Amino acid sequence: MKSVFGNRKLVISIFVILILASTALALGPLVFSLVMGRGVKTEPINLDRIKAASTELDGEWHVVKGSPYNFTSAGFTIDEILPADKRTTSGSTKEVTGQATISGSVVEEATITVDMTSLTTDKKVRDQNMKTKLFEVTRFPESTFTLTEPADLSSVPDDASPATIPLTGDLTIHGETQKVTADFQVVRDGDTIILGGDIPINRLDFGIETPEMIAAKISEVGDVNVRVTLQK
Repeated sequence: MKSVFGNRKLVISIFVILILASTALALGPLVFSLVMGRGVKTEPINLDRIKAASTELDGEWHVVKGSPYNFTSAGFTIDEILPADKRTTSGSTKEVTGQATISGSVVEEATITVDMTSLTTDKKVRDQNMKTKLFEVTRFPESTFTLTEPADLSSVPDDASPATIPLTGDLTIHGETQKVTADFQVVRDGDTIILGGDIPINRLDFGIETPEMIAAKISEVGDVNVRVTLQK
């Protein structure tokens, strides 16, 4: 009898283990997804509540916080290759300052500065790795974009419709500066101007090497995401 009960206990134990293993396999991707997340991205311009322009283009403009649906933000998007998955991850910050001078509907000068120390994804561990091992924010606390070629805004309507404007300038990240050109969506919204777009980059061009002691492999290419609201 002992042998029979012993065998029965063994069978039950194995059965329970198989059930637990199957459950773990089924829930594994979900748990992994909840743990990792896709980060916090700077989104394109939301055109749903844009109003017709109420002020002239010419003048001195400054970056402001913006509205709840088009708040100023800047960040990055890059692919991570993880042991069990490949996903796109983003980080962003609302700590953005800058100014622009417009004369004759042409942007003559403009600068945008991003506080890299305030970048956030959706996970504290990833935030720490990103700041210390990827961007080294203690050494390089700011990133900047400085316009180097005039940008003509005369094609931007005053009726709340957007236009696409190419912007060329010097992008500085991680202490390295590269000339970049990218198309930005620009729209006049009441007494503000909103611009948004993505700047494709290769992180190696900015001296951002593959960090050690990080489980995920990080793609060399990605985007700098920008959406800023300017007001006189």
